[in-house]
Amino acid sequence: MISEEKVRELEDRARQVRLDIVNMVGTKKAGHLGGSASCADIITTLYFYKMNHRPSDPNWPDRDRFLLSKGHASQALYATLAQAGYFPRQEFSRFKEVGAILQGHPEKGRAPGVEVCTGSLGQGLSVGLGMALGARMDKKTYSVYVLLGDGEMYEGQVWEAAVTAAAYELDNLVAVIDANGFACTGKISECLDMGSIKEKMEAFGWYVTETDGHDIKALADTLDSLSGISGRPKAVIARTVKGKGFSFAENNGSFHHVILTDAMYERAIQDLNTGGGR
Repeated sequence: MISEEKVRELEDRARQVRLDIVNMVGTKKAGHLGGSASCADIITTLYFYKMNHRPSDPNWPDRDRFLLSKGHASQALYATLAQAGYFPRQEFSRFKEVGAILQGHPEKGRAPGVEVCTGSLGQGLSVGLGMALGARMDKKTYSVYVLLGDGEMYEGQVWEAAVTAAAYELDNLVAVIDANGFACTGKISECLDMGSIKEKMEAFGWYVTETDGHDIKALADTLDSLSGISGRPKAVIARTVKGKGFSFAENNGSFHHVILTDAMYERAIQDLNTGGGR
């Protein structure tokens, strides 16, 4: 069980991740603020609490794998990787520039710690199940974590991967769904109501649980609880708020992809400095 001290540490780390997201986006480049902010606590908890990995050796064979299937939220991943020590924070100033290691979507072989190229939605779970199956064949014990968006669940390939993972009983595969209620064009309930993702994934043979995606302790405890489940792939539906931590952007679909004004940037920093992000 996670300690209170560790929870406070992770909350501070997640706040720094959000600060780095804002600084990457800045006031001159368009960035995916909303979806990056909604998954910041999830990625922080995975990298600084749950996953086994070595920033000094990104290709360590026994590392747990993390795949950001919703690749447009790369800013949250980059901020976490830099904080973990995979590359210097100075790279943020070159975000999305030609030749930089930090592009708009993650690219394997460019930024240390990135496991796979993502950005075309719906593909991450397929890659993840392949990695999980490979671990079994190689008699490795690592886990594979795939972060998807709830809007991404529209994609048919997600469900092809879901049924295949269940057929192979891949209990080393964990899907975490960043359920912030928005797709790029608006509220999911208004674009194409998915109904209960939990019931659908359970029908495909998965073990599924739900939690508050911004409650670090709840996230950590939920992830810990999965170790007792065998013979099935596992999914965590993390209920989140798009734009979490930024008062002007929370639950506002127009901040899916945005260039911040100077006033927005200053307000974002103010929000974080006064306890925002929780």
